[in-house]
Amino acid sequence: MKRCRALAGLVVAASVAIALSSSTQQGKPNDRDTKVRADKDKVGGEGFWIYDDLPRGVAQAKSSGKPLLVVFRCIPCEACAKLDEQVVERDPTVQALLDKFVCVRIPHANGMDLALFQYDYDQSWAAFFLNADLTIYGRYGTRSHRTESEHDVTLEGFAKSLEGALELHARYPADKGALAAKRGGPVDAKVPEDFPTLKGKFTAALDYRGAVAKSCIHCHQVGEAQRLVWRNAGKPIPTALMHPYPNPKILGLVMDPAQRARVLDVTAGSQAERDGFKVGDDIATFDGQPVLSIADLQWVLHHAGEAAFERGLPARQEQQR
Repeated sequence: MKRCRALAGLVVAASVAIALSSSTQQGKPNDRDTKVRADKDKVGGEGFWIYDDLPRGVAQAKSSGKPLLVVFRCIPCEACAKLDEQVVERDPTVQALLDKFVCVRIPHANGMDLALFQYDYDQSWAAFFLNADLTIYGRYGTRSHRTESEHDVTLEGFAKSLEGALELHARYPADKGALAAKRGGPVDAKVPEDFPTLKGKFTAALDYRGAVAKSCIHCHQVGEAQRLVWRNAGKPIPTALMHPYPNPKILGLVMDPAQRARVLDVTAGSQAERDGFKVGDDIATFDGQPVLSIADLQWVLHHAGEAAFERGLPARQEQQR
């Protein structure tokens, strides 16, 4: 094994806006409402996924000894739609692995515990691997092109992350200390509906009997609400909120979406090349944290801060293949 330190400055592309097709564009009435209700009826009715009930999932994980998989999905959004369908329908690539988890599907951000579930809220699909005590093993999901998400997320890569989470679960609590940094710091609001710009407009649950899509807090609204806390106070918006969870590509580090955290390419002349990254490197830890996915790398980069990058960041550990 070898260690090195990466020193980098962050230059991140502008946030990608998530557009939702209107019912008029879709050519049928209440199309968003139809999609949200159909997902609840189909996925919730099949019985495998615990639908929109995290406390029940936690209780089942405690009683069964299994780890938790919690998936957040913005139903009307098209980004990652293929991956979402493959996962929710338990494609053979992941079926046996999913059977080893207590699987929870949450189709909104209403009531989301923002101290626990921290990620790039401009995504429309995100997964968390957790212990029943809510220790986070890792994250999966990277902001992607609306119709070409396979460049960042794949079913094969998700399967590798599931395997990694099961490995951490089998060793737990031996790695608990290294996992502590996977949980973020203080937040501006406990749940999204507590943000000033969302307060009074939303509740902790969806209104399935009424305009259900309008009652839903989309993940991107959480990110917007975070930024507006600063803007409405007349303060500069922190870089970490303006350009969250930078992709390793900005360092010249191109990861293989079909693997857990394997270097697919290193851009010539980039910081990654100067720091000694090589094609084929499997990154086992990043800044001391176990790595299950590209999203875990992004988590470290997001929390590095400018001062940390000036000191040199992060330390990595490679597995020899």
